[in-house]
Amino acid sequence: MQKQQQKRIELLDILRGFAILGTLGTNIWLFATYSDLGTFLDLTNWSASAEGIVTALQSVFVNGKMLGLLTILFGVGLEMRYRKAQRTGLPWRRFILWTMLLLLLDGLLHYVFVFEYDVLMSYAVTGMIVAMLIGLSERKLTVIMIVCLSLHALLMLPLSLGLGWLMQDAGFQRELLALGQETNMLYADGNYMEQIIYRLNNFFSLRAEGVMIGLMNIGLYIGGIKLLRGEAFQNTDKGRRTRSILLKVVLPIALVLNIVPLFAGGYLDLALRYIFAPLLSVGYIGLLGWLAEKKQLRSLNDRFADIGKAALSCYVLQNVLASVFFYGWGLGLGERYSVWLTLGMFVVIAVLIAIAANLFVRRWQAGPLELLWRKLSYGPFHNSRSS
Repeated sequence: MQKQQQKRIELLDILRGFAILGTLGTNIWLFATYSDLGTFLDLTNWSASAEGIVTALQSVFVNGKMLGLLTILFGVGLEMRYRKAQRTGLPWRRFILWTMLLLLLDGLLHYVFVFEYDVLMSYAVTGMIVAMLIGLSERKLTVIMIVCLSLHALLMLPLSLGLGWLMQDAGFQRELLALGQETNMLYADGNYMEQIIYRLNNFFSLRAEGVMIGLMNIGLYIGGIKLLRGEAFQNTDKGRRTRSILLKVVLPIALVLNIVPLFAGGYLDLALRYIFAPLLSVGYIGLLGWLAEKKQLRSLNDRFADIGKAALSCYVLQNVLASVFFYGWGLGLGERYSVWLTLGMFVVIAVLIAIAANLFVRRWQAGPLELLWRKLSYGPFHNSRSS
């Protein structure tokens, strides 16, 4: 194996760290509102108050964007494992199936014991599917990617319009409010075991998003594979040209598309998260690549890189911390919900995560869950690996 192949791609670590903190920027609102989707998704009269403007900015720049970026990066990770399997003689299908089953188990434990909006299970199932496609020709992969993303958009747009129409109905709003009150009582007054039982009893309904975004996940996984093969993350002339296009063309278009739903009266709220957001995810690759190359915000990028090297550990840790801070069995800050308290706690948790990641990386060059993950992933195939 050549040294160039062995060297970590720094931009990938930065992007992973940015995406992990970005997921906190979405999930912390769910923790703070006790999973009250009515409060979380409400952009009605957003321009009438400072709090509404903050919520709108979160929707434009964060909500759904990190979901898309993480999905792309999981596709990148799948391609890197595929290359390693080819180099070392690992039995690809058995190896990746085992690895994705471990991810599925990790996601299931995270869902049951920490947070019902876990994304890892969805990524594990997507990884199993795309792993069977990864050896296809570039043309076939491109066709599959376009078909999946197009079908996803065609399905999500009517859903978004339909939700916007339902949100105009007073009866539906009362039902949504009642659902919010139910979850509020659970997370404000329920103990930890009651929350676990709630997640188990409502497993399929709480996993609905993972099914709903299945086609998008497949398309973005393949998009990540193609971006890595196209050197979009590498410090090469081709990579710089690709990132320049993402920065100067994709990012501005994506920003416009993500702003438009604010003025659509609620009819494009789902489209904002599930159709327009992934385009901005791609634009962020160009933006962070440009900042990293120009050495702007070097210290901040170093913190992102630390978190990226311990991404799985930081993802779980930040959700554990948010649970302790906001839920009733912890400090119960959700009872005193405000936009400003939520933003302040985001900063607190982000700083704690950055400190933990730095300690992890300095001690082990990765996080504890990453070390366990590697041991369990490669352990059964030790004899299959070439010298």
